[in-house]
Amino acid sequence: MEKNFDQHISRQFNQELENLRQKMMSMGGMVEEMLQNAVRAVVSGDTALAERVIQADDRVNAIEKSLDEECTLIIARRQPTASDLRLIFAIIKAISDLERIGDEAEKIARWAIALADLHRPRNDYRELEQMGVTVLGMLRKGLDGFTRMAPETAVEIIQQDKKVDQDYEAIFRQYYSYMVEDAKSIRRILDALLIAKALERIGDHCKNLGEYIVYLVEGRDLRHETASEFVRQVTEE
Repeated sequence: MEKNFDQHISRQFNQELENLRQKMMSMGGMVEEMLQNAVRAVVSGDTALAERVIQADDRVNAIEKSLDEECTLIIARRQPTASDLRLIFAIIKAISDLERIGDEAEKIARWAIALADLHRPRNDYRELEQMGVTVLGMLRKGLDGFTRMAPETAVEIIQQDKKVDQDYEAIFRQYYSYMVEDAKSIRRILDALLIAKALERIGDHCKNLGEYIVYLVEGRDLRHETASEFVRQVTEE
């Protein structure tokens, strides 16, 4: 399902709204790269790549602040209504979650640096890599859903979030057994667990993006619905 907002008499207002959306997507692209590089740094032990992620976080924070100010100014100057107001509110909410995803990616990068100095397991944290692939896919779907204004992508995201939660629980059990078997691994495993938890939180932020798409396109707030009710309402005719 794709929807377009009504065109306005003011071409300048149209351009302002489009600029907001484009800047949000650009921010999303930066956060996507941060997440991808952070997970890669964990798996490869590449501390230089991790440092790049850490440095990028300041730029993402600055963009979030700038976009938030732009949205506030447009609301004050244009006094938008209906779908236009929903678009601006959805962008405000989305950039907040994108900024938090960036924060989690920065944390992962810092833990990647710490892990690089420790003994590496033979599987090179492949379970974390797979979890990272899943949440990266969720983020991409969320950004794509905003671009196409397609609320059905929210269903795909919420279904993937269930898998992320299951993966986190499996990793927690697996890593706990490692610590029981080898006390010397506790420091390394605790850092790896923190990475898994950060990825699980990123999944939650991606799920929020899906909810904002539904709000943007259909004007429905489904943030506190159960997963099954959320899916039912999004897919109903």
